[in-house]
Amino acid sequence: MMRETTEIRKEQIKKALLEIIAEQGLHNVSTRRLAEKIGFSEGAIFRHFKTKRDIIKGIMDDIDEVLVGKLRDVALSPIKAEQKMFEYLCENVKYLKENRGVTILLFSEATHLGDKELKEKLSQILSEQKQFVIKIVKQGINEGVWCSTIDTEDFALIYMGIPITFNIEFVLNKSNLNIDNFCKRMFPIILKALNK
Repeated sequence: MMRETTEIRKEQIKKALLEIIAEQGLHNVSTRRLAEKIGFSEGAIFRHFKTKRDIIKGIMDDIDEVLVGKLRDVALSPIKAEQKMFEYLCENVKYLKENRGVTILLFSEATHLGDKELKEKLSQILSEQKQFVIKIVKQGINEGVWCSTIDTEDFALIYMGIPITFNIEFVLNKSNLNIDNFCKRMFPIILKALNK
C-alpha cells in the first residue's frame, strides 16, 4: 500500500474534522472519532498536527487561501457589478456547502476559546469579505445601477448574514438544498436592497 504524503494526510484530517462537526456536532469531536473517520491511529493525527488548535488554524488558513482567494478574484474581475454580486454570493455558498461544518467550527472555537490569534484570523477573514462586498456595491453605484445613498458598510454587514442563513438552511434541509436555487432565491432580495 502506498503511503500518502503529509499534505494529503493533513487535508484528510481537516476534512474529517469538518465532517464530524457537520454530522455529529462539535461536542462529538475527539481524536478517536477523527482517527476512525480517516482510518488511522490517533498517534498518526498528532504526527501531522500537534494539537486540535493546529488543525483549526490549518482550516482557517485554507479558508483564507481558497475562499477569500476566490472571492477576491470575483471582486476584482472586470464584469458588471450585478453579475459580480451574484457570482460572489454563489462562490461563498458553494464553499460553505463543500466544507460543511466550517462556520460552526470557526465561530465556536475561534470566538469561545479566547485564542487571540484565532480570533484575529477570523476577524481578518470576515473583514476582507466585507471589504469585497463594499467594493462591489461601490462599483454598482458608480455604474449607476444601485442607489447612491446606500450605506455600503451597513449593506456589507447585512450581506454577511446570508452565509449564516445558508448554514441554517443547510442544517435543516441537507438533502433538499440546491446551491443555485439558494443563490437565485437570495439574489432578488440583495438587489431590492441595492436598486434605485
